[in-house]
Amino acid sequence: MWKKIVLVVAIILLVAGLGLVLFPPISNWYGKQVSHDQSESFDRALEHVVPADEDSGKGVPGVTEKTYAAALEKKQIDEEGYPIDENGVRTSSTHVVFELDLDRLYRDSVAYNEDLKVNQGSKFIEGESHDNPALDLKRYGIYDNIYGYISAPSIDMMLPIYLGASDRNMSYGAAHMTYSSLPLDGIDTNCAVVGHTGYIGRIFFDNIRRLEIGDTVSIRNYWENIDYEVIDYKVVTEEETADIYIQKDRQLLTLITCIYAGSPDTFDRYLVICEKKK
Repeated sequence: MWKKIVLVVAIILLVAGLGLVLFPPISNWYGKQVSHDQSESFDRALEHVVPADEDSGKGVPGVTEKTYAAALEKKQIDEEGYPIDENGVRTSSTHVVFELDLDRLYRDSVAYNEDLKVNQGSKFIEGESHDNPALDLKRYGIYDNIYGYISAPSIDMMLPIYLGASDRNMSYGAAHMTYSSLPLDGIDTNCAVVGHTGYIGRIFFDNIRRLEIGDTVSIRNYWENIDYEVIDYKVVTEEETADIYIQKDRQLLTLITCIYAGSPDTFDRYLVICEKKK
């Protein structure tokens, strides 16, 4: 009897030990697949943009309205932007976006960046929180809050970019820091993108410390692909924010993650500074 009990306990301990050993790589692999799937879903959505021009020859079956709001009112899509039939059943596994809504989003994004060129300093000081998104993407029919994605082939990184550096957003991917430039192609911009390091079960910005000078980091948004190259990296304290500010006549991308500062519950910031490729 005791031998059976000891055997059962030994098997339980063995299985538990194997679980502890295997959980991190399996969880990290799964997390990477999720991030890649989100990025691929973003690309698929770009292939299903409902055009503003009725004579374009393109479109999405069952969707005749030209904006998210109109299509939702006519019950051609559900609240998350997926085409539905007359019974409300989704007819596609890909949500759609609308050219007219994306045009508005682009204009508002440009206006946001233009305003920062003048007012970034005061916004950083007076702003309520970097958690709040720079723009509410739901106003443009985008309910997953994904503005684009960031990739770095040399470290096999591909992550969706959410607007607002909230804990929730950073538990799913990378996050745009409010009061820094939105990730658009344009001079006099500095887009700050933050990500977790050491998040249990997921790899986010853990490997950005492996990026080397000259490596490529790219951002894909709804309108373009922007290629940057790594030009510098450094460790700063939480209070040192100079590298996040816009620098005249430059187009910068700054990646930010936490790094252990050497004493309990204290963390510095590891920055990877990138500039648009010539």
